[in-house]
Amino acid sequence: MKLIELQTSLRERVAQTAQGKFGVALDSVTAETPPRTELGDLAFPVAFDLARRVKQATGEKKNPRAIADELAGDLRLMPNVARVEVAGAGYINVFYDRTKLLIEAAIGESASASQTHIAPHASSKKSIIEHTNINPNKAAHIGHLRNAVLGDTFVRLLQAAGETVEVQNYIDNTGVQVADVVVGFMHVENMTLDDVKRVDASLPSDKGFDYYCWDLYARVGLYYRGGTSDGAEMPERLALRAQALHDIEAGDNPTAKLADYVATRIVEQHLKTMARLGIKYDVLPRESEILHLKFWDSAFERLKASGAVRLESEGRHAGCWVMPLEAHASTDEHEADKIIVRSNGTVTYAGKDIAYQLWKLGQLDKDFYYRPFFNLQENDNHQVWMTTSEPTVNDAPRFGNGATIYNVIDSRQSYTQDVVKRGVAAVAPEIGEAASVHLSYEMVALSPAACEELGLKLSDADKARPYIEMSGRKGLGVKADDLIDRLEAGAYSETSSRNPETPEAERRHTAHTVAIGALRYFLLKWTRNSVIAFDFTEALSLKGETGPYCQYAVIRANSLFRKLDPDAIQRAQVLLGQANDDDALKGKFASFINNENGTDLWTLWSLAARLDEVIGICVRTHEPTHLAKYAFELAQGFNAFYDNKQNRVLEEPDEARRALLITVAAYTRAQLTRALATLGIDVPARM
Repeated sequence: MKLIELQTSLRERVAQTAQGKFGVALDSVTAETPPRTELGDLAFPVAFDLARRVKQATGEKKNPRAIADELAGDLRLMPNVARVEVAGAGYINVFYDRTKLLIEAAIGESASASQTHIAPHASSKKSIIEHTNINPNKAAHIGHLRNAVLGDTFVRLLQAAGETVEVQNYIDNTGVQVADVVVGFMHVENMTLDDVKRVDASLPSDKGFDYYCWDLYARVGLYYRGGTSDGAEMPERLALRAQALHDIEAGDNPTAKLADYVATRIVEQHLKTMARLGIKYDVLPRESEILHLKFWDSAFERLKASGAVRLESEGRHAGCWVMPLEAHASTDEHEADKIIVRSNGTVTYAGKDIAYQLWKLGQLDKDFYYRPFFNLQENDNHQVWMTTSEPTVNDAPRFGNGATIYNVIDSRQSYTQDVVKRGVAAVAPEIGEAASVHLSYEMVALSPAACEELGLKLSDADKARPYIEMSGRKGLGVKADDLIDRLEAGAYSETSSRNPETPEAERRHTAHTVAIGALRYFLLKWTRNSVIAFDFTEALSLKGETGPYCQYAVIRANSLFRKLDPDAIQRAQVLLGQANDDDALKGKFASFINNENGTDLWTLWSLAARLDEVIGICVRTHEPTHLAKYAFELAQGFNAFYDNKQNRVLEEPDEARRALLITVAAYTRAQLTRALATLGIDVPARM
């Protein structure tokens, strides 16, 4: 039996006893993992809540410890439970039959070792995760990486939990940012589409068109202000942006064609950047199709029919269609009535997002056309599709029609996401607000040390600040590829000094794997509502809570098992399995597990067995940081096991104890490797 299954059975028994003996129905039963296994394997503080609820229902005052004693009596009858103790004023501490559980697990591992791995059964209901969503006007920066890594990791978490997942990356190819770059090409550099193509063809492949547009975007910001950073924006130049936006939305004109080329090329560069982190997408819905295929028209009619929006006839919003949102009436930042359609007939971002969200949920009577777009490598069979407004005949999968939609968008968009959620619920009340989940997050900044390492000049005042914010419009920021390059350079220097005899290609591969592991872990170890100040030294350290530390623990485990013969793991599992029918052998294993050092072995094994539980917590709380913290804790546990002189696997003379050490080490290695893979972190051969 898996520990997570045993925990579920124990919770169910507590709920049954509470109902049967005290007449209290518990919707959920809280359980805790004690800080040390000497205190038990699972703890229930439920007696305190039960005493309160019994008094509320009957007026009878019951002692929590007396309630705990009755619950403990029933729990002692459960299979795989060695003993149950009541501690303090009413805590229930459950001790598992550790020897039996470990032996059963070894038998299960031995049986599965000879079978092809079977992935968890995928749910018939599909979850859709929308993430990355970078404006296609310039190179990606470090803030975009947090969005993409959060989204990709949540994809992996849902898949590990058995969910069917579709990954979308929304492309706003008709927005202000793209229009600004178009203005830059047309009015700052006086280029035509053919000129832009020639410039693009002349640029290096690694720092190409997206880098060029990064600089141009900053120059356009100055152009609007007459060439100075602190000047007022000039109305006649801002009119060029408005005209570009109009032409782009209209389509089929030179400005729209230039915008399409710019956006498409930038998206290609973005996908290459994200591929360096192992991030992939299924479909790229574009805003241009939302407009041209009249998604909004259909959504607008349904919003009006549902009464979710109303036309204002007077006041400053006269002529606008608004959505009443009384919850925001008292805030300075947001108005009570959110404008969905402006008085000039243009649709706000919130309006277009409502239409898109309805499509994702299968609630719109329209669909996109699709074309194959991106395949990074010839041997990569993962096809990325892009939407198009032109009818196509191809074998595109059916996209959309999700049961739950997760939108990874920064916290500044929380208000807009609330508007979208309410709009969808008004149109489709049978789905409601619960189908739309906003995975919000805070910004990523740089530590002053990281800025200096990247060559960014700081004032004395900035050097004293805890972090430095970035601004793409001002050109102040760090491109994602530059950040990855710098991490790879640092990792390459370190791995070359440690392994100078290793072939160059392997050192480069190791440096890349370590750099990506360091970056992904650093972005994931913080809760989503934390502002991150990225620091190179901290991220790449082999000490402390870092990706490389976790990777190194697996490398040590892999090194250990390379020194064992290939059949050592299976033989160890078979020997533990034999204890099921051999009381003397079982007693021997029990003596190893229950002595002082054996408690440490059980602690490590039971921690490794919690992986599925932790994945479930991450999915329920929408917080991947729990898995990052768990991976670090498991790496610490393995390193303590490895460094303990009593755990010399290769030299252990007792066959039974050696089998126990091998089984625990092998299981920990497998679970830590799987945890890191779910975080999107690979493990190199050496570091």
